[in-house]
Parts: sequence; C-alpha cells; structure tokens
Amino acid sequence: MSDPILRFDVVIAGAGPAGATLALALAKAGLVVAIVDAEALETRLAPEFDGRAWAVAWGNVLQFKALGVADALEPHAQPVTHILVSEGPMPAAGAAPPRSVFLDFNSAEVSDETGGGPLAWMVENRHLRSALNTALEAAGVHAFAPARVVGLETDARAARFRLHDGRVLEAPLAVAADGRNSRLREAAGIGFHGWDYGQTGVVATVELDTPHQGVAHEYFMAGSALASLPLTDQRASLVWVEPTARGRALADASPEAFEAHLNRRFGPALGRAKLTGPRFSYPLGLRSADAMVGARLALVGDAAHSIHPIAGQGLNLGFKDVAALAEVVVDAQRLGEDIGSGLVLERYARWRRFDCAAFAVATDGFVRAYGSDTPLLKAVRGAVVGAMNRSQGLKRAMMLNAGGLLGDVPKLLRGQTL
Repeated sequence: MSDPILRFDVVIAGAGPAGATLALALAKAGLVVAIVDAEALETRLAPEFDGRAWAVAWGNVLQFKALGVADALEPHAQPVTHILVSEGPMPAAGAAPPRSVFLDFNSAEVSDETGGGPLAWMVENRHLRSALNTALEAAGVHAFAPARVVGLETDARAARFRLHDGRVLEAPLAVAADGRNSRLREAAGIGFHGWDYGQTGVVATVELDTPHQGVAHEYFMAGSALASLPLTDQRASLVWVEPTARGRALADASPEAFEAHLNRRFGPALGRAKLTGPRFSYPLGLRSADAMVGARLALVGDAAHSIHPIAGQGLNLGFKDVAALAEVVVDAQRLGEDIGSGLVLERYARWRRFDCAAFAVATDGFVRAYGSDTPLLKAVRGAVVGAMNRSQGLKRAMMLNAGGLLGDVPKLLRGQTL
C-alpha cells in the first residue's frame, strides 16, 4: 500500500516569522498552503524558546497591516523614532564620554513617506509568533508541526515532501524557510557560502532606569558592539557582540556579573540596566546561498541569506523576500501559470538578488569599518560618518531603504493586499 499523498498549492518548510508570514500571505490570496516545522507551533511562544526581539521595519509593519496582523501586534510593539549610532573608547565605554561623531536617524525626516510612522516597531518574538499562529489558523493554513521532512523529490510536475511518519505532501511549489542550516536547500544541492566573524551575539532583555523614549542605540568599539533596542514597559532588548570567547563568558556569567560588566563597560549610555530573563547566544557570520531558487523550490529568509545582526536587517530582508515571492506566485496563479516553474521562480530571484547582495556588502563593510581602532581608520571613519550625518539626502535614502520603502517595492510593503 503506497503512502498517502496530500496535495496543496504550496508547501513551506519552516514556521518561523518568514515562513509563517509567507503562508499567511498566500492563504489570504486564495492558495491552499501547508507549513511544516520540527517544533510544535505553541512551543515558540515561550520566552525561554527564543529571547530575541525584532526591529520590524516600517515597510514590514505595512505588510502586517495588509495581512491583518498589525492590530494584534500593536499593543506589544514599541515604536522606534530615532536610531543613534556612536562609538566609544576601549576598554570601557564608561571611562570616557562617546566621541562627538555619530549618526542620527530621525523618523521625522521621512515622515512624508511613512505618513508620520516610526522607523520600526520593536516586537518580541513570542508576541509576533502568537499573532501569526492565530492568523494562520484563521486563514486555514494546514500546519504539520511537530513534523520532520526526511526527503524532498521534484519532477516536471510537482515537489514532494516526505515526512517522518510516511505522509507525503505534494505541491507545484516548495519553499525553504527552515533557517541558515536549511535541509531543503542542502537537499536541492544549492551551496551556502560565506565566513564567520569570530564573534558571538549575546541577547538579553533588561529593565532600564532611564526612559528610552523610543530611541535605539548602536554603540561600537573595536571588535565589539552593543545595540540597545527599546521595548514596551521601559525595557530594552540587548544585542551585545563580542569576540567568541568573551561572548561565551558573558552568556555563562552570573546575572550579577553580567549586569556589573554591562554597566561598567557602557556607562551612561544605558543608565542602570537590570536583567529580566534568560540570555541567549548566537555565533555570527555572513552567509549567502548560491541561488535563491532551485527545481520547484524557492528560498526565503535565513535559508537564502544570513547577515550580521547589528544593523537589525536580517529579519527584514526575509520579510522582503516573502512580500516579493508572494506577489510573484499570486500573480502567476491568477494568470494560470505553473507557479513552481523555472520561469516564474526566476522572476522572484531576479527581484531579490541585488537587494540581498547590497545589504550583505553594506553590513559586512559596516562591521569591518568598526572592527579596528587604529588612528588612521578612526580618522577616516570619523570623517565619513560626519559627512553622512550632515547629508540629509543620504540619510533619508538610507532610512527609506532600511524601511523597505525604496526602489521596486512589493505591494505588501506598500500596505496593499494581493
């Protein structure tokens, strides 16, 4: 007796933010969608599962508005109105004031494009997952979780996922949204290349005794950095980047030692900060898939690209992938095309290729520019940053691009339904 075959329009591996948002966008446009994940969807709602919080750029906030998710997110979202980028001396930023050269990104400078909106919403992962899970159920997305994909086969007609329990999910199009260690990408023979930075990112949530006023701080020193991202209830999400050995020590230190080192190292930049939960650590590197599509397969999010987190653009790149792929697939479906054909998938790859490469190059250059404190590099860096801060046109373009509002913008990022 053959294994049962369940047929869909699209099957997505990975129920993280990118995969879930894509499933929702396609289902709301009338496609029959299945999503597969190794974890039960409810598991991801616990604070202990993932301590990260996301800076959701304004274009992606508009995407969530178009998909009907923003109302559930807004009570848990902290608007980010300013981003301040500065640097300080080594070894302890608290030992001296920051240098006078800094970048100030102000949402008021792009208010004509955002309708007065902020630069981003800061949303904790558990709240984003909860809103998406509820929306997926309401949209009729078929969830197979927990379930493991043990095989992927493709032919001229369809892609077939074989699950660990023998079930087979068949669709004209498969999507890999299963992270940087994507099994689907590997099964398709698509290479994933890049390099490690020799750094660890330590993520934690803290309470602040100084009002953050919706301001995000990115504070750089040679070989290390701190992003303090405002959350609701006078809290902040920290992304603290250090060389690997030092980062592991921070992650393993007692809460008291971590707080003492944080407050000593960054001094008045944060005020006094107190841990409110567990810490998480992640190795940092840059990776890019050799191709964003394969035979009846599209890659989105970290399965396609993984960049340094300090600029907060990794997840937003994934959401832009989602908006572009959803639009391409929905348009093709309505025209009666084969949505998994090479012709259709190449439209998606062509749309996203340059943007992903540009962000990878820009982020890598930013990390390396702040990776040394030699006098010559400091002088060059100061001159460049000062010039950038004085150039309103350049800063405006940077803010619009980071917000997903510049160039050939997908409909969802403009707040339009598909």
